[in-house]
Amino acid sequence: MEVTVGMTTWSEHQSLIKQSRAVTLNEYAQFFPVVEVDTFFYALPRLTTVQQWLGQVSPRFQFIVKAHQTMTKHPQANLPAGQDLGAVFANFQQVVSPLVAAGQLKTVLFQFPPTFTATPANIDYLMQLRRWLPRLPLAVEFRHQSWYKPAVAQSLVNYCRELRLTLVAADEPHQLPASVPFLLATTTPELAMIRLHGRNVAGWNHPGAEWRKQRTLYTYSAEEIAALARQLRALTPAPKETCVIFNNNSGGAAAGNALDLVKELDLHFSGLVPREPEQLDLF
Repeated sequence: MEVTVGMTTWSEHQSLIKQSRAVTLNEYAQFFPVVEVDTFFYALPRLTTVQQWLGQVSPRFQFIVKAHQTMTKHPQANLPAGQDLGAVFANFQQVVSPLVAAGQLKTVLFQFPPTFTATPANIDYLMQLRRWLPRLPLAVEFRHQSWYKPAVAQSLVNYCRELRLTLVAADEPHQLPASVPFLLATTTPELAMIRLHGRNVAGWNHPGAEWRKQRTLYTYSAEEIAALARQLRALTPAPKETCVIFNNNSGGAAAGNALDLVKELDLHFSGLVPREPEQLDLF
């Protein structure tokens, strides 16, 4: 089993370049073989923008693309004027087409909101995803505990296998009403996926305006990284690849933790962008 490691976004990981400015995609791709892009969640980028991304990375670099918020039924999301949901899916597929053509789309991530519960209508919606995007690799992440009840969890795994959906294992504060358990299972032979949000209990329950920043303010310890590595090695059946994405960005810990896991597993990524030499600070 191949293990790949990356993070959400590329610009926020200043520790990689030891500078306070935003990190470029080219610089990020010198360290990691995959990145998760959340731009699509808010608005679909221009086709030319996606093509420009490909020019900044190596041919083996991979993109995980978040589905637009209308595609994941977020309550605050509004359909574009004059478009139905089917049109949004069609436009999305067009925008990611350069990544598909280049063989550099690892998967489309559907991160559903807590309001997306395990109802018959929502179970049917998962089937609709596969109808609208029949040939793309798709991954699903749920944020409501109804999907993980003992009577439901195994059925969910089986359903994802039938629909060829990678079921994302989310690491976050557990045993909270607003969190889900960590369930690592192989539902597609090509890819298993883990997203690490941190285990900041106080931040996860933070109700204020800074909630989004507080919830991922967390640094994984050496012991937690080692435990994660053991879980990866024990995954059965083993997929062709397990991709681990660190989303604990708030305090700048994601890059360091990602490199910790790379070291723990003794990973050596081939096909990265050639590393630029570090400048010497002589004065």
